[in-house]
Amino acid sequence: MLKEEIELFNAVVVSVFVIVVLSLLRTNVIFALIAAAVTAGLLAGLSLTETVSTMIEGMSGQMETALSYVLLGMFAVMIARSDITSILVKKLIRVLGGKRGVLLVTIAFVASWSQNIIPVHIAFIPILIPPLLHLFNRLKIDRRAVASALTFGLQAPYIMIPAGFGLIYHGIVAEEMKKSGMPIDVSLFPKAMLIPGIGMVVGLFIALFLTYRKERTYIDKENILAPSINEAETTTFTGRHLLTLVAIASALGVQLWTESLVLGTLTGILLMFVFRVVRWNEGDDVVQRGVAMMGFIAFVMLLASGYASVLQETGAVKELVSASGEALKSSQLLAAALMLLVGLLITMGIGSSFGTVPIIAAIYVPLCAELGFSLLATASLIGTAGALGDAGSPTSDSTLGPTSGLNADGQHHHIWDTCVPTFLHYNIPLFVFGLIAAMVL
Repeated sequence: MLKEEIELFNAVVVSVFVIVVLSLLRTNVIFALIAAAVTAGLLAGLSLTETVSTMIEGMSGQMETALSYVLLGMFAVMIARSDITSILVKKLIRVLGGKRGVLLVTIAFVASWSQNIIPVHIAFIPILIPPLLHLFNRLKIDRRAVASALTFGLQAPYIMIPAGFGLIYHGIVAEEMKKSGMPIDVSLFPKAMLIPGIGMVVGLFIALFLTYRKERTYIDKENILAPSINEAETTTFTGRHLLTLVAIASALGVQLWTESLVLGTLTGILLMFVFRVVRWNEGDDVVQRGVAMMGFIAFVMLLASGYASVLQETGAVKELVSASGEALKSSQLLAAALMLLVGLLITMGIGSSFGTVPIIAAIYVPLCAELGFSLLATASLIGTAGALGDAGSPTSDSTLGPTSGLNADGQHHHIWDTCVPTFLHYNIPLFVFGLIAAMVL
Protein backbone atom coordinates (compact mmCIF):
# COMPACT_ATOMS: atom_id res chain seq x y z
CA MET A 1 0.00 0.00 0.00
CA LEU A 2 2.82 2.37 0.90
CA LYS A 3 4.52 1.63 -2.41
CA GLU A 4 1.33 2.43 -4.32
CA GLU A 5 0.90 5.71 -2.46
CA ILE A 6 4.47 6.71 -3.25
CA GLU A 7 3.93 5.91 -6.93
CA LEU A 8 0.73 7.97 -7.03
CA PHE A 9 2.44 10.79 -5.17
CA ASN A 10 5.23 10.77 -7.73
CA ALA A 11 2.72 10.77 -10.60
CA VAL A 12 1.66 14.27 -9.57
CA VAL A 13 4.94 15.68 -8.33
CA VAL A 14 7.12 14.34 -11.13
CA SER A 15 4.70 15.29 -13.92
CA VAL A 16 4.38 18.88 -12.65
CA PHE A 17 8.17 18.96 -12.34
CA VAL A 18 8.37 17.86 -15.99
CA ILE A 19 6.07 20.73 -17.06
CA VAL A 20 8.04 23.30 -15.10
CA VAL A 21 11.51 22.17 -16.17
CA LEU A 22 10.65 21.74 -19.84
CA SER A 23 8.87 25.09 -19.89
CA LEU A 24 11.80 26.89 -18.26
CA LEU A 25 14.05 25.30 -20.88
CA ARG A 26 11.85 27.06 -23.48
CA THR A 27 10.22 23.87 -24.69
CA ASN A 28 6.83 24.72 -26.14
CA VAL A 29 4.17 24.22 -23.47
CA ILE A 30 2.25 21.88 -25.78
CA PHE A 31 5.16 19.41 -25.80
CA ALA A 32 5.64 19.94 -22.06
CA LEU A 33 2.00 19.04 -21.38
CA ILE A 34 2.13 15.91 -23.51
CA ALA A 35 5.34 14.80 -21.79
CA ALA A 36 3.82 15.46 -18.34
CA ALA A 37 0.65 13.52 -19.14
CA VAL A 38 2.65 10.52 -20.40
CA THR A 39 4.91 10.70 -17.33
CA ALA A 40 1.94 10.80 -14.93
CA GLY A 41 0.21 7.90 -16.63
CA LEU A 42 3.25 5.64 -16.78
CA LEU A 43 4.27 6.34 -13.17
CA ALA A 44 0.74 5.56 -11.99
CA GLY A 45 0.74 2.19 -13.77
CA LEU A 46 -1.18 2.99 -16.96
CA SER A 47 0.13 1.74 -20.27
CA LEU A 48 1.23 4.24 -22.90
CA THR A 49 -1.87 3.47 -24.96
CA GLU A 50 -4.17 3.93 -21.96
CA THR A 51 -2.47 7.19 -21.04
CA VAL A 52 -2.79 8.70 -24.50
CA SER A 53 -6.38 7.49 -24.83
CA THR A 54 -7.30 9.03 -21.45
CA MET A 55 -5.62 12.30 -22.40
CA ILE A 56 -7.47 12.51 -25.71
CA GLU A 57 -10.82 11.72 -24.11
CA GLY A 58 -10.17 14.29 -21.41
CA MET A 59 -9.53 17.02 -23.95
CA SER A 60 -13.26 17.17 -24.66
CA GLY A 61 -13.72 18.81 -21.26
CA GLN A 62 -12.47 22.12 -22.66
CA MET A 63 -13.95 21.99 -26.17
CA GLU A 64 -16.37 24.86 -25.53
CA THR A 65 -13.62 27.00 -24.03
CA ALA A 66 -11.28 26.31 -26.95
CA LEU A 67 -13.96 27.18 -29.50
CA SER A 68 -14.75 30.35 -27.57
CA TYR A 69 -11.15 31.52 -27.69
CA VAL A 70 -10.77 30.86 -31.42
CA LEU A 71 -13.99 32.74 -32.20
CA LEU A 72 -12.86 35.53 -29.90
CA GLY A 73 -9.66 35.85 -31.91
CA MET A 74 -11.70 36.25 -35.11
CA PHE A 75 -13.91 38.87 -33.47
CA ALA A 76 -10.83 40.77 -32.28
CA VAL A 77 -9.48 40.83 -35.86
CA MET A 78 -12.78 42.25 -37.07
CA ILE A 79 -12.75 44.98 -34.43
CA ALA A 80 -9.20 45.89 -35.44
CA ARG A 81 -10.37 46.19 -39.07
CA SER A 82 -12.74 48.98 -38.03
CA ASP A 83 -9.76 51.13 -36.85
CA ILE A 84 -11.58 51.94 -33.62
CA THR A 85 -8.65 50.69 -31.58
CA SER A 86 -6.31 53.10 -33.38
CA ILE A 87 -8.43 55.98 -32.15
CA LEU A 88 -8.23 54.63 -28.62
CA VAL A 89 -4.44 54.38 -28.76
CA LYS A 90 -3.98 57.91 -30.08
CA LYS A 91 -6.25 59.33 -27.39
CA LEU A 92 -4.36 57.45 -24.70
CA ILE A 93 -1.08 58.86 -26.00
CA ARG A 94 -2.42 62.40 -25.69
CA VAL A 95 -3.92 61.83 -22.24
CA LEU A 96 -1.22 59.77 -20.57
CA GLY A 97 1.94 61.07 -22.15
CA GLY A 98 4.74 59.43 -20.20
CA LYS A 99 2.64 58.30 -17.23
CA ARG A 100 3.60 54.64 -17.35
CA GLY A 101 2.56 53.86 -13.78
CA VAL A 102 -0.90 55.33 -14.29
CA LEU A 103 -1.39 53.25 -17.43
CA LEU A 104 -0.32 50.01 -15.72
CA VAL A 105 -2.57 50.56 -12.70
CA THR A 106 -5.43 51.38 -15.08
CA ILE A 107 -4.87 48.10 -16.94
CA ALA A 108 -4.97 46.16 -13.65
CA PHE A 109 -8.16 48.02 -12.70
CA VAL A 110 -9.85 47.34 -16.05
CA ALA A 111 -8.78 43.68 -15.91
CA SER A 112 -10.44 43.43 -12.50
CA TRP A 113 -13.76 44.43 -14.06
CA SER A 114 -13.59 41.28 -16.20
CA GLN A 115 -14.07 39.13 -13.10
CA ASN A 116 -16.79 40.97 -11.23
CA ILE A 117 -18.48 43.98 -12.86
CA ILE A 118 -18.53 42.70 -16.46
CA PRO A 119 -17.61 39.01 -16.07
CA VAL A 120 -16.03 38.28 -19.45
CA HIS A 121 -12.80 36.83 -17.99
CA ILE A 122 -10.00 36.99 -20.60
CA ALA A 123 -12.28 37.93 -23.51
CA PHE A 124 -11.22 41.59 -23.38
CA ILE A 125 -7.49 40.90 -23.74
CA PRO A 126 -7.19 40.10 -27.48
CA ILE A 127 -9.41 43.11 -28.20
CA LEU A 128 -7.73 45.66 -25.94
CA ILE A 129 -4.05 44.72 -25.57
CA PRO A 130 -2.61 44.17 -29.10
CA PRO A 131 -3.59 47.68 -30.27
CA LEU A 132 -1.84 49.10 -27.19
CA LEU A 133 1.50 47.43 -27.94
CA HIS A 134 2.66 50.46 -29.94
CA LEU A 135 1.85 52.69 -26.98
CA PHE A 136 3.74 50.37 -24.64
CA ASN A 137 6.70 50.55 -27.02
CA ARG A 138 6.67 54.35 -27.10
CA LEU A 139 6.59 54.52 -23.31
CA LYS A 140 9.23 51.75 -23.15
CA ILE A 141 7.07 49.75 -20.74
CA ASP A 142 8.38 46.35 -19.73
CA ARG A 143 5.67 43.95 -20.90
CA ARG A 144 6.33 41.76 -17.88
CA ALA A 145 4.76 44.57 -15.86
CA VAL A 146 1.71 44.53 -18.15
CA ALA A 147 1.45 40.75 -17.77
CA SER A 148 1.60 41.18 -13.99
CA ALA A 149 -1.14 43.82 -14.11
CA LEU A 150 -3.39 41.62 -16.26
CA THR A 151 -2.91 38.48 -14.18
CA PHE A 152 -3.62 40.44 -11.01
CA GLY A 153 -6.92 41.58 -12.52
CA LEU A 154 -7.78 38.04 -13.55
CA GLN A 155 -7.10 36.48 -10.14
CA ALA A 156 -7.27 38.93 -7.22
CA PRO A 157 -10.94 39.92 -7.70
CA TYR A 158 -12.30 36.37 -7.53
CA ILE A 159 -10.25 35.84 -4.36
CA MET A 160 -11.56 38.93 -2.56
CA ILE A 161 -14.77 40.24 -4.14
CA PRO A 162 -18.09 38.31 -3.79
CA ALA A 163 -19.44 39.16 -7.24
CA GLY A 164 -19.20 37.58 -10.69
CA PHE A 165 -16.51 34.91 -10.75
CA GLY A 166 -15.69 35.80 -7.15
CA LEU A 167 -19.16 34.77 -6.00
CA ILE A 168 -18.79 31.50 -7.93
CA TYR A 169 -15.40 30.78 -6.34
CA HIS A 170 -16.59 31.62 -2.84
CA GLY A 171 -19.68 29.50 -3.42
CA ILE A 172 -17.59 26.48 -4.47
CA VAL A 173 -15.44 26.73 -1.34
CA ALA A 174 -18.52 27.13 0.89
CA GLU A 175 -20.31 24.18 -0.74
CA GLU A 176 -17.29 21.89 -0.45
CA MET A 177 -16.76 22.87 3.20
CA LYS A 178 -20.42 22.10 3.90
CA LYS A 179 -20.12 18.68 2.26
CA SER A 180 -17.16 17.96 4.53
CA GLY A 181 -19.08 18.81 7.69
CA MET A 182 -18.11 22.46 8.23
CA PRO A 183 -20.93 24.73 6.97
CA ILE A 184 -20.07 28.40 6.50
CA ASP A 185 -22.04 31.43 5.34
CA VAL A 186 -20.64 32.52 1.97
CA SER A 187 -20.91 36.15 3.12
CA LEU A 188 -17.97 35.51 5.48
CA PHE A 189 -15.54 34.77 2.65
CA PRO A 190 -14.47 38.35 1.90
CA LYS A 191 -13.25 38.55 5.50
CA ALA A 192 -11.54 35.16 5.25
CA MET A 193 -9.76 36.05 2.00
CA LEU A 194 -8.89 39.67 2.79
CA ILE A 195 -5.38 38.98 4.12
CA PRO A 196 -4.34 36.71 1.19
CA GLY A 197 -5.83 39.29 -1.18
CA ILE A 198 -3.68 42.01 0.38
CA GLY A 199 -0.70 39.80 -0.43
CA MET A 200 -1.60 39.97 -4.13
CA VAL A 201 -1.91 43.77 -3.95
CA VAL A 202 1.58 43.91 -2.42
CA GLY A 203 2.88 41.68 -5.21
CA LEU A 204 1.28 43.91 -7.85
CA PHE A 205 2.96 47.08 -6.61
CA ILE A 206 6.32 45.34 -6.24
CA ALA A 207 6.09 44.16 -9.86
CA LEU A 208 4.96 47.51 -11.30
CA PHE A 209 7.05 49.95 -9.31
CA LEU A 210 10.14 47.97 -8.29
CA THR A 211 10.95 44.84 -10.30
CA TYR A 212 9.84 46.07 -13.76
CA ARG A 213 10.00 49.83 -13.32
CA LYS A 214 12.98 50.24 -15.69
CA GLU A 215 12.50 50.98 -19.38
CA ARG A 216 12.65 48.10 -21.84
CA THR A 217 12.96 48.55 -25.59
CA TYR A 218 10.90 46.62 -28.15
CA ILE A 219 10.85 46.80 -31.93
CA ASP A 220 7.84 48.83 -33.09
CA LYS A 221 6.34 46.65 -35.80
CA GLU A 222 2.96 45.56 -37.11
CA ASN A 223 1.08 42.89 -35.20
CA ILE A 224 -1.89 40.73 -36.02
CA LEU A 225 -4.43 43.26 -34.80
CA ALA A 226 -2.90 46.70 -35.20
CA PRO A 227 -1.02 48.70 -37.82
CA SER A 228 1.67 51.18 -36.85
CA ILE A 229 0.21 54.18 -35.05
CA ASN A 230 1.61 56.46 -37.73
CA GLU A 231 -0.13 54.37 -40.40
CA ALA A 232 -3.58 54.37 -38.74
CA GLU A 233 -6.07 55.60 -41.29
CA THR A 234 -8.74 57.00 -38.98
CA THR A 235 -8.47 59.69 -36.33
CA THR A 236 -12.13 60.70 -35.97
CA PHE A 237 -15.17 58.76 -34.80
CA THR A 238 -17.47 57.64 -37.64
CA GLY A 239 -20.63 55.65 -38.21
CA ARG A 240 -18.49 52.58 -38.86
CA HIS A 241 -17.07 52.86 -35.37
CA LEU A 242 -20.55 53.28 -33.89
CA LEU A 243 -21.67 50.05 -35.56
CA THR A 244 -18.57 48.32 -34.19
CA LEU A 245 -19.49 49.45 -30.67
CA VAL A 246 -23.03 48.14 -31.24
CA ALA A 247 -21.58 44.75 -32.24
CA ILE A 248 -19.32 44.69 -29.16
CA ALA A 249 -22.17 45.66 -26.82
CA SER A 250 -24.46 43.06 -28.41
CA ALA A 251 -21.81 40.34 -28.03
CA LEU A 252 -21.41 41.24 -24.37
CA GLY A 253 -25.16 41.36 -23.79
CA VAL A 254 -25.76 37.95 -25.38
CA GLN A 255 -22.88 36.42 -23.43
CA LEU A 256 -24.22 37.70 -20.10
CA TRP A 257 -27.79 36.69 -20.98
CA THR A 258 -26.99 33.18 -22.22
CA GLU A 259 -23.84 32.66 -20.08
CA SER A 260 -22.15 31.43 -23.26
CA LEU A 261 -19.04 33.09 -24.66
CA VAL A 262 -19.53 31.11 -27.88
CA LEU A 263 -23.00 32.56 -28.53
CA GLY A 264 -21.90 36.04 -27.52
CA THR A 265 -18.88 36.03 -29.82
CA LEU A 266 -20.86 34.56 -32.72
CA THR A 267 -23.38 37.38 -32.30
CA GLY A 268 -20.62 39.97 -32.54
CA ILE A 269 -19.07 38.30 -35.60
CA LEU A 270 -22.44 38.08 -37.38
CA LEU A 271 -23.23 41.74 -36.71
CA MET A 272 -19.83 42.86 -38.01
CA PHE A 273 -20.67 41.10 -41.29
CA VAL A 274 -24.27 42.38 -41.37
CA PHE A 275 -23.15 45.96 -40.69
CA ARG A 276 -20.52 45.53 -43.42
CA VAL A 277 -17.76 46.69 -41.09
CA VAL A 278 -16.06 43.57 -42.44
CA ARG A 279 -17.08 42.24 -45.84
CA TRP A 280 -18.03 38.61 -46.49
CA ASN A 281 -15.10 38.11 -48.89
CA GLU A 282 -12.70 38.99 -46.06
CA GLY A 283 -13.88 35.97 -44.05
CA ASP A 284 -10.93 33.72 -44.94
CA ASP A 285 -8.38 36.28 -43.81
CA VAL A 286 -10.32 36.94 -40.59
CA VAL A 287 -10.37 33.22 -39.78
CA GLN A 288 -6.67 32.75 -40.52
CA ARG A 289 -5.61 35.72 -38.40
CA GLY A 290 -7.98 34.81 -35.58
CA VAL A 291 -6.71 31.24 -35.42
CA ALA A 292 -3.11 32.47 -35.62
CA MET A 293 -3.70 34.61 -32.56
CA MET A 294 -5.88 32.41 -30.34
CA GLY A 295 -5.40 28.91 -31.75
CA PHE A 296 -2.40 28.27 -29.51
CA ILE A 297 -4.16 29.19 -26.28
CA ALA A 298 -7.18 27.12 -27.33
CA PHE A 299 -5.09 24.01 -27.97
CA VAL A 300 -3.15 24.42 -24.72
CA MET A 301 -6.46 24.53 -22.84
CA LEU A 302 -7.50 21.29 -24.55
CA LEU A 303 -4.23 19.55 -23.63
CA ALA A 304 -4.40 20.88 -20.06
CA SER A 305 -7.84 19.30 -19.74
CA GLY A 306 -6.41 16.01 -21.07
CA TYR A 307 -3.50 16.13 -18.63
CA ALA A 308 -5.87 16.83 -15.73
CA SER A 309 -7.98 13.89 -16.86
CA VAL A 310 -4.95 11.59 -16.67
CA LEU A 311 -4.24 12.75 -13.12
CA GLN A 312 -7.86 12.20 -12.13
CA GLU A 313 -8.03 8.78 -13.78
CA THR A 314 -5.00 7.54 -11.86
CA GLY A 315 -6.31 8.89 -8.56
CA ALA A 316 -2.92 10.51 -8.07
CA VAL A 317 -4.23 13.90 -6.98
CA LYS A 318 -6.56 12.55 -4.31
CA GLU A 319 -3.81 10.30 -2.97
CA LEU A 320 -1.44 13.25 -2.81
CA VAL A 321 -3.98 15.28 -0.83
CA SER A 322 -4.72 12.32 1.45
CA ALA A 323 -1.01 11.65 2.07
CA SER A 324 -0.40 15.28 2.98
CA GLY A 325 -3.30 15.21 5.42
CA GLU A 326 -2.02 12.09 7.18
CA ALA A 327 1.55 13.40 7.34
CA LEU A 328 0.87 16.42 9.57
CA LYS A 329 -1.47 16.30 12.54
CA SER A 330 0.62 17.95 15.25
CA SER A 331 1.65 21.43 14.11
CA GLN A 332 -0.76 24.06 12.82
CA LEU A 333 1.95 26.09 11.08
CA LEU A 334 3.56 23.07 9.40
CA ALA A 335 0.17 21.69 8.38
CA ALA A 336 -0.94 25.04 6.92
CA ALA A 337 2.30 25.34 4.96
CA LEU A 338 1.96 21.84 3.51
CA MET A 339 -1.71 22.37 2.60
CA LEU A 340 -0.79 25.54 0.72
CA LEU A 341 2.12 23.84 -1.05
CA VAL A 342 -0.04 20.91 -2.19
CA GLY A 343 -2.67 23.34 -3.45
CA LEU A 344 0.04 25.19 -5.38
CA LEU A 345 1.28 21.95 -6.92
CA ILE A 346 -2.17 20.77 -8.01
CA THR A 347 -3.26 24.11 -9.48
CA MET A 348 0.06 24.52 -11.29
CA GLY A 349 -0.65 21.21 -12.98
CA ILE A 350 -4.35 21.40 -13.84
CA GLY A 351 -4.40 25.20 -14.26
CA SER A 352 -7.71 25.74 -12.46
CA SER A 353 -8.27 27.14 -8.98
CA PHE A 354 -11.98 26.36 -9.30
CA GLY A 355 -11.16 22.71 -10.04
CA THR A 356 -8.63 22.38 -7.22
CA VAL A 357 -10.99 23.27 -4.34
CA PRO A 358 -13.25 20.18 -4.56
CA ILE A 359 -10.17 17.95 -4.62
CA ILE A 360 -8.54 19.34 -1.49
CA ALA A 361 -11.54 20.31 0.66
CA ALA A 362 -12.67 16.77 1.53
CA ILE A 363 -9.33 16.06 3.26
CA TYR A 364 -8.35 19.50 4.48
CA VAL A 365 -11.59 20.43 6.25
CA PRO A 366 -11.46 17.50 8.71
CA LEU A 367 -7.73 18.05 9.18
CA CYS A 368 -8.25 21.73 10.00
CA ALA A 369 -10.97 20.81 12.49
CA GLU A 370 -8.69 18.27 14.16
CA LEU A 371 -5.84 20.76 14.41
CA GLY A 372 -8.09 23.45 15.88
CA PHE A 373 -8.20 25.95 13.02
CA SER A 374 -11.12 28.38 13.25
CA LEU A 375 -13.91 28.50 10.66
CA LEU A 376 -12.45 31.60 8.99
CA ALA A 377 -8.92 30.20 9.08
CA THR A 378 -10.13 26.99 7.40
CA ALA A 379 -11.98 28.95 4.72
CA SER A 380 -8.90 31.09 4.13
CA LEU A 381 -6.64 28.02 3.85
CA ILE A 382 -8.92 26.24 1.38
CA GLY A 383 -9.47 29.37 -0.70
CA THR A 384 -5.79 30.30 -0.76
CA ALA A 385 -4.61 26.73 -1.45
CA GLY A 386 -6.94 26.63 -4.45
CA ALA A 387 -5.83 30.02 -5.76
CA LEU A 388 -2.10 29.33 -5.39
CA GLY A 389 -0.61 28.37 -8.74
CA ASP A 390 -3.23 30.07 -10.91
CA ALA A 391 -0.68 32.82 -11.48
CA GLY A 392 2.42 31.28 -12.98
CA SER A 393 0.91 28.06 -14.30
CA PRO A 394 1.80 27.50 -17.98
CA THR A 395 -1.69 26.04 -18.51
CA SER A 396 -3.79 28.65 -16.71
CA ASP A 397 -5.92 31.10 -18.67
CA SER A 398 -4.71 33.72 -16.17
CA THR A 399 -1.31 33.46 -17.89
CA LEU A 400 -2.32 32.26 -21.36
CA GLY A 401 -4.69 35.21 -21.74
CA PRO A 402 -2.07 37.92 -21.11
CA THR A 403 0.41 36.14 -23.38
CA SER A 404 -2.10 35.97 -26.22
CA GLY A 405 -2.38 39.75 -26.23
CA LEU A 406 1.19 40.74 -25.42
CA ASN A 407 2.75 38.35 -27.95
CA ALA A 408 0.69 39.58 -30.90
CA ASP A 409 3.90 40.91 -32.46
CA GLY A 410 6.04 37.95 -31.40
CA GLN A 411 8.07 39.75 -28.71
CA HIS A 412 6.69 38.25 -25.50
CA HIS A 413 7.64 34.78 -24.22
CA HIS A 414 4.87 32.89 -22.42
CA ILE A 415 7.07 31.25 -19.77
CA TRP A 416 9.76 33.82 -19.05
CA ASP A 417 7.71 36.99 -19.62
CA THR A 418 4.35 35.92 -18.16
CA CYS A 419 4.56 32.72 -16.07
CA VAL A 420 7.79 33.36 -14.17
CA PRO A 421 7.03 37.02 -13.29
CA THR A 422 3.48 36.26 -12.14
CA PHE A 423 4.56 33.16 -10.22
CA LEU A 424 7.14 35.11 -8.24
CA HIS A 425 5.05 38.19 -7.56
CA TYR A 426 1.77 36.50 -6.64
CA ASN A 427 2.37 32.97 -5.36
CA ILE A 428 5.05 33.99 -2.88
CA PRO A 429 2.95 36.74 -1.22
CA LEU A 430 -0.17 34.56 -1.42
CA PHE A 431 1.67 31.79 0.41
CA VAL A 432 3.07 34.13 3.07
CA PHE A 433 -0.13 36.06 3.65
CA GLY A 434 -2.13 32.80 3.53
CA LEU A 435 -0.03 31.46 6.38
CA ILE A 436 -0.56 34.68 8.32
CA ALA A 437 -4.33 34.41 7.79
CA ALA A 438 -4.36 30.80 8.98
CA MET A 439 -2.54 31.79 12.18
CA VAL A 440 -4.46 34.97 13.10
CA LEU A 441 -8.05 34.32 12.00
